[in-house]
Amino acid sequence: MRDRIGVYICHCGGNISDVVDVERVAEAVGKIPEVVVARTYVFMCSDPGQKLIEEDIRKYDLNGIVVASCSPHLHEKTFRSAVSRGGMNPYVYEQVNIREHVSWVHKHSPEEATEKAIRLVKAGVAKVSLARELSEIRLDVKPTALVIGAGLAGMRAAVDLAKMGVDVHLVEKEHFVGGWIAKGYKAYPEGKPGSEVIRELIEEMKSGKIRLLTGAEVLSVTGSVGNFQVRIKVRPRFVVGECDRFEEAMEKCPVEVDDEFNEGLRKRKAIYQIPTYPELPAIDIASCNRCGECVKVCGEAIDLNQQSEVVDIEASMIIMATGFKPYTPKEGEFGFGRKGIITLPQFERLLALSNGKLTYDGREVRDVAFIYCVGSRNDEHEYCSRYCCTATINAALAAKELGIRSYHIYRDIRTYGKYETYYEDAGKNRMLFFRFTPDSPPEVRTEGEKLLVKVRDQLTFGEEVEIPVDLVVLVTGMELAESEIYGMLKIPFSRDGFLQEVHPKLRPVETAIGGVLIAGTCQSPKDVMETSASASAAAAKAATYLLKGYTELEPFIAEIDAEKCNACEDCVAECPSGAISMSEIGGSKVAVVNGALCRGCGACAGICPVEAINLRGYYYDQLRKMIDALLEV
Repeated sequence: MRDRIGVYICHCGGNISDVVDVERVAEAVGKIPEVVVARTYVFMCSDPGQKLIEEDIRKYDLNGIVVASCSPHLHEKTFRSAVSRGGMNPYVYEQVNIREHVSWVHKHSPEEATEKAIRLVKAGVAKVSLARELSEIRLDVKPTALVIGAGLAGMRAAVDLAKMGVDVHLVEKEHFVGGWIAKGYKAYPEGKPGSEVIRELIEEMKSGKIRLLTGAEVLSVTGSVGNFQVRIKVRPRFVVGECDRFEEAMEKCPVEVDDEFNEGLRKRKAIYQIPTYPELPAIDIASCNRCGECVKVCGEAIDLNQQSEVVDIEASMIIMATGFKPYTPKEGEFGFGRKGIITLPQFERLLALSNGKLTYDGREVRDVAFIYCVGSRNDEHEYCSRYCCTATINAALAAKELGIRSYHIYRDIRTYGKYETYYEDAGKNRMLFFRFTPDSPPEVRTEGEKLLVKVRDQLTFGEEVEIPVDLVVLVTGMELAESEIYGMLKIPFSRDGFLQEVHPKLRPVETAIGGVLIAGTCQSPKDVMETSASASAAAAKAATYLLKGYTELEPFIAEIDAEKCNACEDCVAECPSGAISMSEIGGSKVAVVNGALCRGCGACAGICPVEAINLRGYYYDQLRKMIDALLEV
């Protein structure tokens, strides 16, 4: 029981005191037997305000502090530090929000606002009177990280971490690194080919601090921040050594399948290579007929009997960089499925494969219509993918160099920031823009060897326009790439279906799972620059833990009373972060909490039928006493 409590009521420069009679509040709570001192001050968060608290702790030998001011989100840590400097445990402190919860929302009712403030502060005193001293949870952290996904974001994060001296395991499910950016024809800004961007990163990766595993998938993840144990399955590449005749081996291969790297616009052999890294080819064993023609050419460099390998690694932090997948239009959506109607990623590869002249299906392409917002900003995907407007105009400007005429059929153009010049350039290059509304989408039909796009153009007040073209490009947005790792780590999703950060402004690359960060387009649609920036941000955030050697977690976690626990396991099922498990203690099965995983959400305490679970800092007896104080007449 804390019986020497100090209460400090802030004017907040008039934000509170213009509505709430703060002197009346101080007078009312000063009558509570446990309250030794109750003061008001114009800015309690200022240096003199904090000094006041520190001096009172020593002068009155206080053992509990209540500050009634603004939101704890703003100054809880400020006042905890002041309490700590005064010589008290920082967790026997409570901040009562009488600004947002009282003065701001009841500014026209000062009398009622004052009464409400008195009750809230009394509840704060009640809570502190039963507060326990708590300590932060300290975990050792080794400088080792796991990065999942070796596209632009994953490679950027891995390189940044390696340069800071961190050992990095970089895991990629495909046999080659690079992701979607490797397919880009001329990535904006600067117009550099995506493969060139990746090659520069590959050179930076050769530092010795990065261990790259390709053809690899995560089988399981256990542990928590500072001590993740990850089991990874590495699929065989079947190419196990160097050979200077790989090209001949590929020519000899009799199998031909659609080339995924070129979006199915070309065929590849069962033994194949793409222009990224590693430089060794791989064999698509699902397509291979095991004829052995490649073995005849390259001998021991190829082992068609190679087996999968299971690798166990340890990591202190995990960075998710699993990327996106482009939306695939439904059959018949804007004519998709018919010849001559392709997506923007396919058009990028068509440009990359052109040799001074754009051709499709054996015919020269002269006119292209781009239809924007396909699969975006509708009932299925309410969000805007943002990058695709600029990417489309960038691709159209590149196509202009091949003599292609472009028609842009859009809802809204969003080439924001420095990319607005691309939109201006498109106009200067005589590209034509037609605007449609969602209730009157464009229609595409086939007219002989041409495609005809019919649109009701809002720029000409609803005039119906028909545009004959050789190619229709559907500008598709981004969706989260599929991965089983999300379920293993229990990472929450945003409303748009991407991985959710804790706070978009204050903790933009952290997830609700301790030690798990996100980078790149697995978080939301991003362009190349934004992806690189978020990857570097994730690496920097990881380094703040990895280079310090330890991390400290807030003490507000679940606490289980083993004597009360009836082993019903409801809490195990309810816990969103997998922090609770069952264990044998003293011959009885009881629930136990992994403090490193627990996020202190209180879901387990809410469902426990026998009140065996308390949340530290919010014990049942504290909550009951607060309710009594609020109901007190």
